[in-house]
Amino acid sequence: MKEIDCRGLACPQPVLTTKKALEESPQGKLMVIVDNLAARDNVERFAQSQGASVSVEKKGNDFYLTIEKGGTCDLASSPQKAEKVVVYINSNLMGVGDEALGTTLMRSFLHVLSEMETRPSTLVFINSGVRLTTEGSMVLEDLEALSKKGVIILSCGTCLDFYGLKEKLKVGVISNMYDIAKTLFEADRLIRP
Repeated sequence: MKEIDCRGLACPQPVLTTKKALEESPQGKLMVIVDNLAARDNVERFAQSQGASVSVEKKGNDFYLTIEKGGTCDLASSPQKAEKVVVYINSNLMGVGDEALGTTLMRSFLHVLSEMETRPSTLVFINSGVRLTTEGSMVLEDLEALSKKGVIILSCGTCLDFYGLKEKLKVGVISNMYDIAKTLFEADRLIRP
């Protein structure tokens, strides 16, 4: 049985590491080691959502999760829906409250999006959200990965102008309110982190 050591990894890395290991595991069984309750719960919930059975054993401060694929746990060949999912990002922060936390949450959210099999068709960035698509952004690598996977990335031209960032756009295209409104109205599902 393959053993995956996720101790010391920050959220969401234990889940992403587990996902990758499940996809690559020919036996369909692996052991994931984590060192905190949040990671234990997140990995367990993810594995169960994929049809796997999970047993947890606590040893000292660590949790050992034995994960075994079920008949429905076929991550590599799960079909993608054709629905148009649009992610609407109107701030460089996620949530309301502490700025440092909001920055961390947004970075995590976009990283997870770049790692997921199911992904949105379009990301729309407006207001201070356009800062994420421009030079100096800490999420450019994840946005570029999404773009390479076919995700359309739109940044509001008026917003880029307002912040003096139009010449610093690094990923996606400069858009206008008509295109943005049309994209939002034609979406089957709209997500606003």
